Amino acid sequence: MEAAVLTTLESEFWDYLDRLVAASRVVIDRPKGSRHPRYPDFIYPVDYGYLEGTKTIDGGGLDVWVGTRHEKSLSALVLTVDLFKRDAEIKLLLGCTEDEQAQILNFLNGDHMRAALIMR
Repeated sequence: MEAAVLTTLESEFWDYLDRLVAASRVVIDRPKGSRHPRYPDFIYPVDYGYLEGTKTIDGGGLDVWVGTRHEKSLSALVLTVDLFKRDAEIKLLLGCTEDEQAQILNFLNGDHMRAALIMR
């Protein structure tokens, strides 16, 4: 593909995600400082939840991390691969600072999971 076509497709990809976020209510079901329901040693470093009315392969809503920036725009996403669950997921980062992005990556890169940050 030509570079101009790839640039347009990438721009449209982020636009589609923006539209999905704008049309959905963010639900925080695991606030910063709370423990994971099955793994109590895992403490959420940033508010974590999902976009209401969306669906992913696991049947839940599209995962979101919501940071402390006033503007809750989509600045990045995290791709995860979990060998224990044998799946891969996308997680949206809304209003996250660079420090919060690092905390999220540290949280997700555990024994059986790896995560990569994709900046906008």
